[in-house]
Amino acid sequence: MAETHGGGPGDGAAEVLDRPLPDGVRRRVVQIVSDGFGGLTPAELPAQLRQYARFAPNRRAKFAGNAMAAALETDPLFRQRIGEKFKEAQPELAGALDSGSPPPAADPLDVAAAAYVLRPAGWVKLVTAAGEEAQRADAERADEESRAELERLRAELARAREHTRAETDRLRAELDAVRKEAESLHRKLRAAHSDVKRGEAALRKARAEIEAVRAESQVQVSAADSETRRLKARLGETEAALEAARRAAREGRSVEDMRVRLLLDTLLDATQGLRRELALPPVSVRPAETVDAVEPGRMTPKDIAARALSEHDPAILDQLLALPQVHLVVDGYNVTKTGYPQMPLEKQRLRLLGQLSQLAAQTGAEVTCVFDGAELAAPVLLAPPRGVRVLFSKPGVTADELIRQLVRAEPPGRPVVVVSTDREVADGVARAGARPVASAVLLKRLS
Repeated sequence: MAETHGGGPGDGAAEVLDRPLPDGVRRRVVQIVSDGFGGLTPAELPAQLRQYARFAPNRRAKFAGNAMAAALETDPLFRQRIGEKFKEAQPELAGALDSGSPPPAADPLDVAAAAYVLRPAGWVKLVTAAGEEAQRADAERADEESRAELERLRAELARAREHTRAETDRLRAELDAVRKEAESLHRKLRAAHSDVKRGEAALRKARAEIEAVRAESQVQVSAADSETRRLKARLGETEAALEAARRAAREGRSVEDMRVRLLLDTLLDATQGLRRELALPPVSVRPAETVDAVEPGRMTPKDIAARALSEHDPAILDQLLALPQVHLVVDGYNVTKTGYPQMPLEKQRLRLLGQLSQLAAQTGAEVTCVFDGAELAAPVLLAPPRGVRVLFSKPGVTADELIRQLVRAEPPGRPVVVVSTDREVADGVARAGARPVASAVLLKRLS
């Protein structure tokens, strides 16, 4: 590629670059053209570059780099103008290249790019040497990076091996622990199986004993039935003999009286022997006790309800608590939220339990206070006061259901008083035999 530079035959214009321009040199050449581009008028620019005249140097180098490199290669006049701008910007480097002695401390890429633009004698050698130097530097840099990457990979491999070794040791230790635990569980399982077998054997033995006792009881019952039938027959004979004796007495026959008396003595002896054989207890129930009536001091909640006191009179609660063996069941939050709902739940509980403790001491009644466990954010650390049983419902169970369970647990006939304003609770406990009382009545009695 023969080009003219406007100088003599020794100025390097006839020199030709027989290989592509190295990338590093090309970037420096584009930067030189971009820097000198702004000092030229649009008329001094090649036609294909005039559209980039108003671009900033960085944007010009980015978007018009290929066009500027091509114009610099094909347009000697444009190259001469860019060279003049470069001489004005860097006169020392330009002068050193013209004199044939580039400064040794200068970057080879800058020297090659300046030589490519200015085209002094020997510029091709400068460009080629710069390209080779750049390639050698790139190769050395790549080699250094490769060695550094290799060292890094070796270090990572060593760390990975160490981590794998430690992880393997840890997993082996965990495996040993799991094996030991499995062996312990197997031993416990075998012991549990042995216990189950012993329990099953004991259960079979108990069932056999129960069956034997049941069979023996049936035999004894059958024998007792037979003996009862025999005694009934003897009794019939005795009654007949007694009637005959009465007739004989009326007729004055003393011999018949003697026979009847002998028969009665025989029957009494037989009856006493049967009583001893059957081990019958003495008669504890008298006919008068079977008649339904109210005895002094044994009034029921229904009897109290029939009195003239108002349902809201606290005196009715005193009469109920005076019943023997009475059990007072209190719906805790129903009472506290009726009497003092503005207080925190903890203070509501403490106030009610303190008052119930005094009531239990005064009346001697059994007192149970029930709270809803769903209201609790955490378990309650509470020491129940003397004379008061405190219960919280379990998760999924309401306080109302717990109250109904307490009422059903009591034997029929025991007086149970339930304090709650909840109509559903009151109706339910009333059907179970308990006496419902409104919360306001208890609050009046406590105050």
